[in-house]
This record gives sequence, C-alpha cells and structure tokens, in this order.
Amino acid sequence: MEIRKYIAIGDSFSEGYGDEIEHGHPRGWTDLLAAQLATAQGHDVEYANLAIRGRKIGAIMREQLEVAISMQPDLITINGGGNDIMRPRVSAEWVSSQLLIAARRVLAAGITPVVVSGANPSGVMPLGGVMQRRGDALANEVRRWANALDVAYIDNWGDARLIDGVYWSEDRLHLNARGHAIVAGNVVRALEVGDGDHWPELASLTTAEGRMDARYWRQFVGPWIGRRLTGRSSGDGRAPKFGAYIPISPRDQAA
Repeated sequence: MEIRKYIAIGDSFSEGYGDEIEHGHPRGWTDLLAAQLATAQGHDVEYANLAIRGRKIGAIMREQLEVAISMQPDLITINGGGNDIMRPRVSAEWVSSQLLIAARRVLAAGITPVVVSGANPSGVMPLGGVMQRRGDALANEVRRWANALDVAYIDNWGDARLIDGVYWSEDRLHLNARGHAIVAGNVVRALEVGDGDHWPELASLTTAEGRMDARYWRQFVGPWIGRRLTGRSSGDGRAPKFGAYIPISPRDQAA
C-alpha cells in the first residue's frame, strides 16, 4: 500500500504530549511515523494531526473523525479512550464500540484504518490497579473486533517494555520521547515500512522513576483533580497540532 496522505486522530497520546522539542512543541510517535513513511517510500508524505490533549472518545468522534475522512487520506491512525477510562464511571464496552464505529467509517470511505492503543501507565501512576483493570478490559474488547474486522491493532497496552518508568514523563500519565519512539516502532513494523529500531537513544529526559512525593502530587495530581471537579480539560481552547496537511520529506526523518 502506498501512503501519500496520513492523518492522526486522538488525544494527547497522538498529539505527542510528553515528547516536547523546540519551544515546547509536541512531537511524538505520529510525527516519527510520518517521517518514516516518507523515508521508506522515498517521496513526500502529506501529514495532518487533528489530535487534541484531554479529548474523550465522544469528542474525538464528533470533532475529528469526519473531518479526517473528508480530507481523503490513504491512512488514518485512530486512538482514544485513555481519558475515558480515568473517569469514575466508564464502560470499556462502550468505548470499544465507539472505536469500532470509527474503524468501520474509515473503511467504508476506502481509507486504511490503524487502531493504536495507548501504553499502560498502571505501574507508575497512583491508583494503578484501577487503570490496569479498565485498560485490560478495553484492550480485550478491541482485540476481539479488530481481529474479526481484519483491522490492524497496535497493542501498545500489552507491550511489556512500556511498563518501565524510564519510558514515562514526570507526570506518570504520558510517555516521554523514549516511549513515543517505541510506539512509533510498533506501528512502523505493523505497516512494514521499517524495522522500527532506527531511532537513537534519546537522552536528557525526565522520567517517572523515583518516588511520588509531595511535589509530584502538588504539580500534577492536584491540577488534574481540579480540572475534573470544574469540568475543564487540558485541551480547552486548543486547536489541532496540524489541522491541515503539511509536507514531510524523506530528509525530515526525526532523530
């Protein structure tokens, strides 16, 4: 399959949060994937990223899915549900059903869908056991229908490497640059556009290693709880990272 146009939809995971480069701009696995698609195919790839941090699956369906389809790409990566399963009341079956609807809509439009799960933060975050149970339930649901529908499912939730705190940002909710590179490699191998191991080790990173001390709770957990109580989101007022196509050339391969 030749991919000349690629669009990512989703939340902070697809936006690239946690892998910030110049001026705080998030890069992440989708940018790495776009660059590798161009490099592997030897031509420019048009790339758009409609993902916005904090979005739940319902908002992704309303705000991003149809826009992405209307832009007529060859490939859409679909991610969502991570913010939903952190809420007090959630049905993994319902979240899975929304992802299934999204995959079917993309297929019906003659576009290739790739469903990409988030990684599992339960080993590094507070109340990790709850996240583990909900994430396992969601992953099991998606695996079942993805197999039946013959849709590629990139199972980062089940990737044992990503449980290690060295791959997570200091907030313990988002992958850092190393983690995003592993996810990009998983997608690259699934699409057969490389071995996924060509990115060098990324240095000078904050990680989720160490204690969850008072500073961590004050800096990260407190604001998160505050947003939940007031109905706000970290993505309020934010536009998509790349709301229109930008050209990615083979020489743009990210390190």
